[in-house]
Amino acid sequence: MSSTKDTNAAHLDAAQAAEALRWWLRAGITDVLDDASHNRFDNRLVEDGDLRGAFSPSRSVPQSSGRAADAGSGAPQNLRRGNSVDPAETSTYALAQAAMDLEALRSILADFDGCALKRTATQLVFADGVPGSRVMFVGEAPGGDEDRIGRPFVGRAGQLLDRMLSAIGLDRQKVYIANVVPWRPPGNRTPTPQEAQMCLPFIERQIDLANPEYLVCLGGSAVRTLLGAEGGVMRARGSWFAYPRQSARQIPALAMLHPAFLLRQPAHKKFAWADMRALAGALKASR
Repeated sequence: MSSTKDTNAAHLDAAQAAEALRWWLRAGITDVLDDASHNRFDNRLVEDGDLRGAFSPSRSVPQSSGRAADAGSGAPQNLRRGNSVDPAETSTYALAQAAMDLEALRSILADFDGCALKRTATQLVFADGVPGSRVMFVGEAPGGDEDRIGRPFVGRAGQLLDRMLSAIGLDRQKVYIANVVPWRPPGNRTPTPQEAQMCLPFIERQIDLANPEYLVCLGGSAVRTLLGAEGGVMRARGSWFAYPRQSARQIPALAMLHPAFLLRQPAHKKFAWADMRALAGALKASR
């Protein structure tokens, strides 16, 4: 009987697999069993290399030097988090990987109930801009305007981002924009590390499907979650990192201050301008 089920499961297409995973999550099934047994009480941290790319400022094009994920593994590597893989996260990872394109990923996120923020938000805030653009910007989470309209970076911070893009000859038709967490946290607070980790498999898949040449992480939560940067965003900003992927090239990633922070601390806009110029220089040099 079990062999018949295994044979049928092997012939599921991507849509059927995604629907099966959604059903399992709604049913409360979060543990994934492997053929080999595992000691679930062993929570030792796995050794994590430094992901910061040692990009020389004298080079016109950033050269990736961070550690890449293991291309031969089908399980999440947790390289940016430094923790062993949690079974519930593995289920979420499998659900995200079932999306074969961005529209499928949007549909999966719309049905996903694993993040409590969905219950307090008005709607999913998935993305803006043009998929396949050379640059992808990733912020932290939607704010009130974004939650109402359903698009990222449309409030005051978004208007500032538009001006920053315009200053180097870009606009929303030339970039792709998303957030680590696609639902607004109550009171526009910063997402908790737990909320960011829950949504991490989805933003990782979104980056894979958008496939940008360059990644720009806006704000401490995005920099910490996606790039594994320690010591705060003020220390990380202006630095190039190597964003690792499991089955494709690394992406040069730039850490920047969030536009919302710049509105509160306008004296720091000089740093954002320097970082945007660095991005412009990399784009020009790699044409």
